[in-house]
Amino acid sequence: MIPLPVNEPTHVAAARRAALELAQRLGFGENDAGRVAIVVTEMATNLLRHAADGEILLDGVAEDGPAIEILALDRGPGLANVAASMRDGFSTAGGPGTGLGAISRLATLFDVHSAPGAGTGLLARLTPAAAPGRSPSPSSVVQSSLVEYGAVCVPKPGEQRCGDAWTAVPRADGAAILVVDGLGHGEAAAQAAQAAVGLFRARPALAPAAMVAALHDGLRSTRGVAAAVAEIDVARQVVRFAGLGNISGAVVAAGTVGRMVSQNGIAGHQARRITEFTYPWSREALLVLHTDGLRADWALDRYPGLAARQPGLVAGVLYRDWSRRRDDVAVVVARERPIGSAA
Repeated sequence: MIPLPVNEPTHVAAARRAALELAQRLGFGENDAGRVAIVVTEMATNLLRHAADGEILLDGVAEDGPAIEILALDRGPGLANVAASMRDGFSTAGGPGTGLGAISRLATLFDVHSAPGAGTGLLARLTPAAAPGRSPSPSSVVQSSLVEYGAVCVPKPGEQRCGDAWTAVPRADGAAILVVDGLGHGEAAAQAAQAAVGLFRARPALAPAAMVAALHDGLRSTRGVAAAVAEIDVARQVVRFAGLGNISGAVVAAGTVGRMVSQNGIAGHQARRITEFTYPWSREALLVLHTDGLRADWALDRYPGLAARQPGLVAGVLYRDWSRRRDDVAVVVARERPIGSAA
């Protein structure tokens, strides 16, 4: 994921260039890359105009082909009326008022959360009109037919590679999700994290405790990782969880937060005990997993309506307001896919 600050006019052009480069790497054609550039330019311009300071996050994902997800996050004054802000011609800053409406029309998926005094988060996903066949990049995830995910994974400021990582695999009855934090930062931490991702994908059917044990055995040549595996079982309405080290997990449902137990240890180096725990799940629940780059005292009840938004937008708002900003950070949010939505 590429983090891009937006607090001066030159940052708008820089975000546009970064988006075009990512689109070209993913095989977007000229017209589709142009749509990506327009959306990023509108998002960055809105950040500068309405909040004066914000951040764009770019990520390449795979869901039935390549896609680009764009998050625009700010702590500005927020929107008093989100629905009105989507209408063409609506403006609070003297502009033409076509920004959010244009973004929603150009994007394959668009979502927004905002409240007066609480800032604004925008999520847009764009796919090519005719996506060429290609293998997903190592950080990409193919969505489950039963579970949908969203994530933010950003390196420590000053680092080029992120030592945190995540991935997920679909299951017939739900999905299994891995979150890892490579020991330290930089290249060696990123290599350990990606090694864990590779081991997880090589044995996708293992139960959480067995998977964490396999990671412990398979990562001895690396500097090691904190690791957690969560398995959402839609049919039995439970989440199974096993973790070593500083990965936090929680099930958020009906206004309550059920925190999960991750045991002391470092996968690849030290693991006295690997235990699997089971927690209740419901159709309305959210699963939140994160590394220690996110403060553990986050609270979704501070954001009315956010839990009903797209998982990637939930992850983005948590990152915006609760990230420590001095460490790698990964935040993953998952929920059951709404009935009737496309897989």
